[in-house]
Amino acid sequence: MSETVTATLRARMTQKDAHYGGNLVDGARILQLFGDVVTEITVRMDGDEGLLSGYSEIEFKTPVYVGDYIEVSGLLVGRSRLRRVVEFTARKYIAARYEQGATRAELLGEPVVVCRAVGTAVIPRDAARRPSAGAVGTANADESRAE
Repeated sequence: MSETVTATLRARMTQKDAHYGGNLVDGARILQLFGDVVTEITVRMDGDEGLLSGYSEIEFKTPVYVGDYIEVSGLLVGRSRLRRVVEFTARKYIAARYEQGATRAELLGEPVVVCRAVGTAVIPRDAARRPSAGAVGTANADESRAE
């Protein structure tokens, strides 16, 4: 693609994100953040929020706990007339250390990848902007007919 389209957000995991014992955060919370990132990308690309229609890959790498700070990013890696394919990465860059005290936390030297995924968003026909000529990931003739 001629331009790089990315979006990034950061969020602190709160008590309302805890779903399991030991203040473990539900993996669905990370996927919700991925949804926010893809929405920003589709708005930038098409002026429309689009709809995250599914994931082709999801890999949870390490647990996330209440108090952790997570940075979620998305990179547009492919597009066809009505689809946008995004690679997502979630990294923990601050870890809660409540075992050391009620308000303890640690800035990690290197962020830790907690989840990776690839997802596809769909855009309404009337909102889709055509890919520029020669863009990587554009649809072939068969895919265009299918949409």
